[in-house]
Amino acid sequence: MKKMPLVAAVHDLSGYGRCSLTVAIPILSVMGIQCCPLPTAILSNHTAFESFYFTDYTEHMRPYYQEWKKRGLEFDSIYTGFLGSVKQVDIVIEFVKEFRNGAKVVVDPVMGDHGEIYKTYTPEMVRKMECLVSKADIITPNLTEASILLGKKYSGETVSIEQLKEYLTELCCLGPDTSLITGITTDEGEHINACFDKSKNQYWKVPFEYVGIRYPGTGDLFTALFTGYLLNGKLLPEAMEDASIFVSKTVHATYEARTPGSEGVLFEKVMKELYTEHINYRYSKI
Repeated sequence: MKKMPLVAAVHDLSGYGRCSLTVAIPILSVMGIQCCPLPTAILSNHTAFESFYFTDYTEHMRPYYQEWKKRGLEFDSIYTGFLGSVKQVDIVIEFVKEFRNGAKVVVDPVMGDHGEIYKTYTPEMVRKMECLVSKADIITPNLTEASILLGKKYSGETVSIEQLKEYLTELCCLGPDTSLITGITTDEGEHINACFDKSKNQYWKVPFEYVGIRYPGTGDLFTALFTGYLLNGKLLPEAMEDASIFVSKTVHATYEARTPGSEGVLFEKVMKELYTEHINYRYSKI
């Protein structure tokens, strides 16, 4: 019997509002992958609501994953998202070192959006995230996070293709083999996600349908999908495109449903799309 892929997902858990683990677990499960959560915090609901109950899980993380170590667990991928403190980043770096053993390390450096860094991120936190990024095989920042990692002034979501390629190249110089920037608008008005494969010296882009409204958790959804598609044997640009298509469909479905934005995207309504094999890919080299 073929072994089911195993992913260690290092995220917070929000009881209400679709983000982080409540996105990663169902998505990866439907894709035929066992998702093993390593919680960083437990919240009653995500922080876009006016109030929430919060439990920091930092002190429990090492004893928690040491039980995995006793059982000899070996992961096909380690996927990390939002981290809340310097200590948490240090623990995740240690976790990656202990469990890497061939696992594809995917880091979503969740640090900010729309040109603003999250309030929890101090200069020391940024330096620690740079250290974690250096251990990754793949990183999936948005343009704000790419700017933070590269120490560049944020110039808006609109960039030229040449500037984009420069960002992607410099991100790979930090350590990862692949850099992927999400949510880009080119100076020609095209909405794309784009990546750079350092080993092949190749840049790829894929267009996506833009709705004009943002929902929490779409970045978590994209990276969970992207990781799942890679583990299911998709090529890098194929995984990027398939993830982009699914996220666009969920955003459209959510927009049409007119549900409160704080609830995140209604990915449950389009889950059946994960069983649809795409043939006519639109990705292209840049």
